[in-house]
Amino acid sequence: MENKNFEIPKVPKRILTSLLSSVSAGVVPRAGAPYIAIGRKDEIAALLSDLEEVNEGGGSMRFLVGRYGSGKSFLMQLIRGYALERDFLTADADLSPERRLYGTGGSGVATYRELMKNLASKASPDGGALPKIIARWISGLQGEVIDGGISMDDPRFTDALSRRVMDTLREVEFLVGGFDFARVITAYYRAYIDGNDDCRSACLRWLRGEYSTKTEARHDLGFSVSVIIDDDNWYDFLKLWASLSRLIGYRGLVVFIDECVNLYKISHRVSRENNYEKILSMFNDTLQGRAPGLALILGGTPQFLEDTRRGLFSYEALRSRLCDSRFALDGFKNLIGPVIRLRRLSDDELFALISRITKLYAQNYGQEPRITEEQMVHFLQICLDRAGADSLITPREMLRDYMTVLNILMQNPEASFEDVVGSAVTLKTEAEAEEEETEHVEKEETNTQHNAFSIEDIEF
Repeated sequence: MENKNFEIPKVPKRILTSLLSSVSAGVVPRAGAPYIAIGRKDEIAALLSDLEEVNEGGGSMRFLVGRYGSGKSFLMQLIRGYALERDFLTADADLSPERRLYGTGGSGVATYRELMKNLASKASPDGGALPKIIARWISGLQGEVIDGGISMDDPRFTDALSRRVMDTLREVEFLVGGFDFARVITAYYRAYIDGNDDCRSACLRWLRGEYSTKTEARHDLGFSVSVIIDDDNWYDFLKLWASLSRLIGYRGLVVFIDECVNLYKISHRVSRENNYEKILSMFNDTLQGRAPGLALILGGTPQFLEDTRRGLFSYEALRSRLCDSRFALDGFKNLIGPVIRLRRLSDDELFALISRITKLYAQNYGQEPRITEEQMVHFLQICLDRAGADSLITPREMLRDYMTVLNILMQNPEASFEDVVGSAVTLKTEAEAEEEETEHVEKEETNTQHNAFSIEDIEF
């Protein structure tokens, strides 16, 4: 258990308030995740080793697999913070019915747009970093030219700066889509130097994948482009960003794609398999050295991975790459493979978590919560005594309940811990019986549906 004398460092008020609000609502905190990071030391070490590989010019791809609320999204935000601190670029997006890896009608490129909107750097950790990234690069090149003995007032300065820009972009021209990519960034650079805001805006729109036709792009840019970023090629441009990030002074690009269970939910088999084909392409690229500087981290549920009818394991090429080896027995950890399964936190780790939250709560409100260490243990025991909690309890639901207890105790001075927890246990015991019956009925219905034939699964 966590040492009760363990001192929490002073957390900035803005971060602390946001952190506790997120935990109370069952939402993954965007900032402050390291303050409540407990029990994932091995997983963090494995993912940080991937960053080192990317820093050396390689690529990596991982699947974080766990139940809802088990900490997948939390771990992603944690690694995102570590990556930014180490001067990587990061981009993150949640998949949804409107955002997929492959799709028509803009559902594929919608994912790319979300990634670009959330593109972040150490100087812009909250996203929207695209213009700042290019501005930093240009400023760095200007400094190199000045260090080379050419002042900004010298007529040769612009030519020298342009040559450095061209030399850098020439490295990506040979990649798929690289010629137009380099051309648009060159146009952005010139507009940046000339103060042409309209051209800069048009270049950013193209780089973010916001044009739907080449005609519209040509009209705004003032020159023709052979491609625009769309449903079919957006991943190629993600690889271009990864290559460029290393050329302009960053260590690589780390991309987080969460809620991949939405691919499992796609009802149309062909559409679902097209998305899995895209995952296969990503997997092969990163592990075969065709995506230098790119790390991909995908989060999903066990169902998304292991369901042999609709999950990744229904696609043989992925199943053969991602399934466990026959030597991967329970009790042995293996965090070097592509799939990281999040284990349930131990009882001691769960206690350390609520103890940490208690200290952060006290720091935020400037008063000690009316709860003792013995009562914390009692609260945890109540959570663990629930049916199935031994294997299914998740940090999210436990922390939400615990934050509710702390909030009630603070706002109701006349209420005791026993009053709050005791009445809740009685009510939940009655509700759980009804919930178990409902789950049993739903399970029977699901089994019936899985055993039934569907027109989409008929092979013609």
